[in-house]
Amino acid sequence: MNVKKYLQFQIGFYISAALSGAFIAFAAQGSTMAAYNLLANPDTYGLGRLVVGIVFPVGLMFVVMTNSHLFTGKVYVIGEMLLDKKIQLRNLLRDWVLIYIWNFVGALLVVHLIYYSDHLDFSNGLLKEVTIKIALHKVQLSFLSAFFLGILCNWIVCLAIYMTRKASDTVGKLLSCYFPIFLFATAGFEHSIANMYYIPIGVIAAAGSIPELTWGTCFFNNLLPVTLGNIVGGFLFVAMAHYYSEKFLKLLNEK
Repeated sequence: MNVKKYLQFQIGFYISAALSGAFIAFAAQGSTMAAYNLLANPDTYGLGRLVVGIVFPVGLMFVVMTNSHLFTGKVYVIGEMLLDKKIQLRNLLRDWVLIYIWNFVGALLVVHLIYYSDHLDFSNGLLKEVTIKIALHKVQLSFLSAFFLGILCNWIVCLAIYMTRKASDTVGKLLSCYFPIFLFATAGFEHSIANMYYIPIGVIAAAGSIPELTWGTCFFNNLLPVTLGNIVGGFLFVAMAHYYSEKFLKLLNEK
């Protein structure tokens, strides 16, 4: 591959990853807008999560149908390539890191577009209050809680990706996206790329008025443990589990 083609590939790779981050951010904001009145009231919080679950899957639909690079899904896809000895560990780590960084770039782009559009002023600022409340809750999770919620989340997200790869048509791929993501979003599990929207928009909206809600708590209290959990959930429970179970079934069929 010559230098020009290499640069074109790299630029396309980065743009694709940034778009994935933006798609998930759109889904996060759209679902918050749909459910903020319900989420603001403890008596209707469960119903609010249900509404979030109905809307949020659109983000992964965008990712799958545009073949964009989403870190949480690539934990499984690239992880399987490592198990199949198609890539080396250093290539896996490089791709994960680059996709993660550019997912963050795309998410932050949407964060700033939403914030400076005054979108959060909707309903006399109630949307802003709920946005801050969501971010604050996420940074107040214990390390272990965030880690385990990250495992649960990406186990389901990567199952969605696994199912889309098995689907033979567009409708099948969309349904494979919808129902697993509906489940994880309704349950309230922790998705590192979605949190690249949820927490930064809360940090910016709070404007330093809440000591517990900072860029430091965003990274160390949430993104770090959730990302580690997402890696375990996607790689261990989907990439490894299905890679070896399929090999075992293949051996049984051969007998």
